[in-house]
Amino acid sequence: MPIDTVATPQSDLPAQARLFLALWPAAGEHAHLLQYQQQWSWPRGASPVRPERLHLTLHFIGPLARRRIAAVSSGLQVPFMPFTLQLSHAEVWPRGLAVLRASALPAALAQLHAELGRALQALALPVEARAFRPHVTLARRAAGATLPATATPPAAGPLCWPVDGYVLVESLPGAGGGYRILRRYA
Repeated sequence: MPIDTVATPQSDLPAQARLFLALWPAAGEHAHLLQYQQQWSWPRGASPVRPERLHLTLHFIGPLARRRIAAVSSGLQVPFMPFTLQLSHAEVWPRGLAVLRASALPAALAQLHAELGRALQALALPVEARAFRPHVTLARRAAGATLPATATPPAAGPLCWPVDGYVLVESLPGAGGGYRILRRYA
C-alpha cells in the first residue's frame, strides 16, 4: 500500500523521524478502548493517553534519517496473517503505566512480531531485547489509579480486536506532537 498522505509539509519536519510499528485500532475497537479508558478513576497528575494516540506498539524503532524512510518502509513489508487479539486484563505497571493487555499472545501476533524483528535487523535497525508484552497504554503517571469495578474482564467487556494489518508511525516533535501514519501494511 502507498504511504498515507499527510498535511504536515516535509520542510517543517526535522531531518530525523522518530518511528515505531504498531497495531492501529479501527473505529469500533477505538470506541471500545475509549469507553474502557473512561471507566478508570485517574489520580491527580495522571496523564491519560489522548484518544487519537491509542495503539498497540509492535516495535519501537527510534530516530531514523528521514531520507531512509522510503527504503525502511519497503523493508518492513513482511508476511501477515489476520488474527484476533483479545485485550482483557487491566493493570497498573511499575512507574504508573496503566494498560489493557492481552490475555494470551496469539500465534499470528507472535509470528508478526518476530518477522518484523528480523526485518528490522536486516535493515540494521535496533530490536527491543525485552520480552514482547502486547498491551495498549491507557495512561501514564497513573500509580494509584482505580481500575474499573470488574477489571478482568473490563466492565466494557473484553476487546476482541480483529487485526488485519499493521502500520509504520512517526511520532511528531513539539508540544502539539501527535502521530502520523506513514504506511499501512496488510
